[in-house]
Amino acid sequence: MERLISADSHVKTTHEDIKRHLAPKYHDEYDAAVAAQMRHEKELTAGARSARIEFSHEAWGRPGHGNAYERLKDMDRDGVDVEVLYCEVSAFRYFYRMKDGWRQAARAFNDTLEEFASADKRRLLVSYQIPLGDTDHAVAEVQRLAKAGARSVHLPNYPNELGLPEYYDPSYDRLWSVLQETGIPISQHLAVKDTLYDVFRRDPTPQKGIFTSQPAMMLSETMGFWILTGILARFPGLRIVFVEPGLMWVPYYLDKIDRFMSEGAYQFPAIKELPSFYFHRQMALTFMDDARGLRQRYDIGVENIMWSTDYPHPATTWPHSRESIARQFQGIPDDERRMMTCTNAARFYGLN
Repeated sequence: MERLISADSHVKTTHEDIKRHLAPKYHDEYDAAVAAQMRHEKELTAGARSARIEFSHEAWGRPGHGNAYERLKDMDRDGVDVEVLYCEVSAFRYFYRMKDGWRQAARAFNDTLEEFASADKRRLLVSYQIPLGDTDHAVAEVQRLAKAGARSVHLPNYPNELGLPEYYDPSYDRLWSVLQETGIPISQHLAVKDTLYDVFRRDPTPQKGIFTSQPAMMLSETMGFWILTGILARFPGLRIVFVEPGLMWVPYYLDKIDRFMSEGAYQFPAIKELPSFYFHRQMALTFMDDARGLRQRYDIGVENIMWSTDYPHPATTWPHSRESIARQFQGIPDDERRMMTCTNAARFYGLN
């Protein structure tokens, strides 16, 4: 059976799970940070019509969401060998609300993910979250995780929302250097920017479908900052994975910024090559079901595309991933299909 690697699946942890790995003296501060973030999120949606969030797809509510051994069974049922796993908790939004124990909380969070992966570290590849408030700590945490076999780190898409400098700031250079040296890719997972909640409040559809359709395209901002400010030019071994954005918008965006530069209308002094050069050299995208995007694979780069199941979210292909692949890869050569469903991810993450 042809090997499948999902470059984006999800794992559920709870705050109680994290606190089991955190010294009790930090628990009150941790709880206060969580409560503050919950208040912030409530404020963002204040005044909105309530959304009816009801899911009935096959993967929803399965114990494999939070139990590693049950997850392995669900992977077997779906015919998936390896999953790259993202936590449901955006912990970096809590870390920055803690004054004293954030370093310990960040380590506890990553230790919780490590505990999940320990059920089978060959098949369960977790993406660790790295707090950026102190570059020394971030570098040390990457080095610690690298020694433990980490293959992915997850960073905020919009650092300014957390009161942090943008990623082109020289204060991050040592972090980019250590990630380049260790070969660990940076993940920029689909997420909602705070300013998008204005759309949430105005969206009248029952499940906020207008709002939910927007975040992927907003990742063009993040892509632009990585490429056009020269970060990838200065760190040619640094690799960025855009997780869950789909494919179709990328050729348009690359064409647009290439044209900006080639026609001389806009100046990007930090780069010498066309923007698409850095994308093709150092970036990748994940998708679940995107037949139209696959028809644009040569514009995107066959080697820059990675398939995923998105288990257990509403868009998931579980437990019919092989049927989904057969349908949307019709007419695509076998060697290209293997690249996008397996070997690209194996190469990016250093898997055997």
